[in-house]
Amino acid sequence: MSYKPSICTVSLGRCSAGHSLEHKLDMAKKYGFQAIELFFEDLVALTQSMPGGNKPSNQLAAAAMIRQLCDDRQLSILCLQPFMHYEGLVDREAHQQRLKEAKLWVHLAHILGTDLILLPSSFLSPSEVSSDMDTIVHDMIEIAEIGLKATPTIRYAYEALCWGTRVDTWESSWDIVQRVNRPNFGLCLDTFNIAGRIYADPYLSSGRTENCDEAIEASLHNMAAYVNPQKLFLVQMADAEKLAQPLDRNHLFYNEEQPPRMSWSRNARLFYGETHHGGYLPIKRILDVIVREVGYQGWLSFEVFNRFLLDTDDGVPEMMASRAAQSWRRMKRDLGLDRSIEEHKTQALL
Repeated sequence: MSYKPSICTVSLGRCSAGHSLEHKLDMAKKYGFQAIELFFEDLVALTQSMPGGNKPSNQLAAAAMIRQLCDDRQLSILCLQPFMHYEGLVDREAHQQRLKEAKLWVHLAHILGTDLILLPSSFLSPSEVSSDMDTIVHDMIEIAEIGLKATPTIRYAYEALCWGTRVDTWESSWDIVQRVNRPNFGLCLDTFNIAGRIYADPYLSSGRTENCDEAIEASLHNMAAYVNPQKLFLVQMADAEKLAQPLDRNHLFYNEEQPPRMSWSRNARLFYGETHHGGYLPIKRILDVIVREVGYQGWLSFEVFNRFLLDTDDGVPEMMASRAAQSWRRMKRDLGLDRSIEEHKTQALL
């Protein structure tokens, strides 16, 4: 089996805290990562010093600069992300504007040398996102067709955020992928977002939903039974802290403009296996199913958001890269990622 480590650039420090993309790429390379997911804010940050700032021509120039930075370090660019708040917009003029932006992203992806764009489910207010799933599916067909017409073809990985407005479970996103029915439109499975919706609830003092163990097992049973690995375009990994108190109005992370799960996600994600930092989600179990039962092979990418990424200390990128590398080694051992396909099949039968 072939599994290679990737990390999202945002997981090595936020550019708003002064962490340069060049330094973050250096740390990714130093700690053994072979690819990065390029977070769009890092590309935008490069345009800020250009005449005219963040305009399309500067974004294209920044993409070329990033491609060279990655080539110099022998880092692949796994995907460009996130193309946010796209599906089901009630404002159809805004939808048309997003389609124009989607075409620009195709050009960005081509320059970057990646064929994959990540589409997270929208978390705009319910008044802004249609509840009509036919509309959402139609929108996804439109963007998939843009990617199909491109040369080379651009693929889209659709991810259900656990605080999404209309799509908040992997099951819902998989249903949409099947209904879109285009070869370049597939699924992103994120361990945090899977567990964060049906297993965990930071608003509760227990940190867990009722019957959480039964819920996660039922969901994973369906994943193993129904997800086609050929339509699984991206796997992202993160755990999260069990908070000492409920994420309500009295909590430091509380933000009245965000659902609790979103505030939790932005402040408290962790790398795989970091129980010493309070990690408690069933990430190993989820990855076991994705690897052994769904049969996914390919890149495994860390996507961790955390309050420490906004720390201006110059050591943040190296600290996060080091933690991620330790997590990768732990995960390879725990999941037996170096074992052969035959060994995995034998283990699954035991």
